[in-house]
Amino acid sequence: MAVKIRLSRGGAKKRPFYRVVVADARAMRDGGFIEKIGTYNPMLPKDDENRVQIDLDRAKHWLGHGAQPTDRVSKFLEKAGVIEAKTRNNPKKAKPGAKAQERLDEAKMKEEEAAQAKADAEAAPAEEAPAEEAPAEEAPAEEAAAEESAEEKA
Repeated sequence: MAVKIRLSRGGAKKRPFYRVVVADARAMRDGGFIEKIGTYNPMLPKDDENRVQIDLDRAKHWLGHGAQPTDRVSKFLEKAGVIEAKTRNNPKKAKPGAKAQERLDEAKMKEEEAAQAKADAEAAPAEEAPAEEAPAEEAPAEEAAAEESAEEKA
């Protein structure tokens, strides 16, 4: 028989309260259990000593008899010093979601386009310089023509 140390939910709607129980792994979450060894009240502040209360002697007894704690209960037991702390690794936790990835990709493409345009602008000023001067020479001629037409009208 596989035995687990796990949480059994109680309490009202949106006001959870959990019992730390030793139960058959095949039993329902809130179903029958072998022994209640503690409580967990997530509504209390994290620094409150009544938030997690576990009978450590009974927990050690059941662990010695092969009971497997769930992740949450194992964290409680690690904090109490009953079992050795595991090293956990969740590489996907810090990875942004799909929409954020798309926004990052778009921003990266815009930066690359801006850098390319800047590089093109820096590479081609020698070619564009004479082209800029030619319209500058035509501009005074246009102004003179505009002045002459203004004088004729007067």
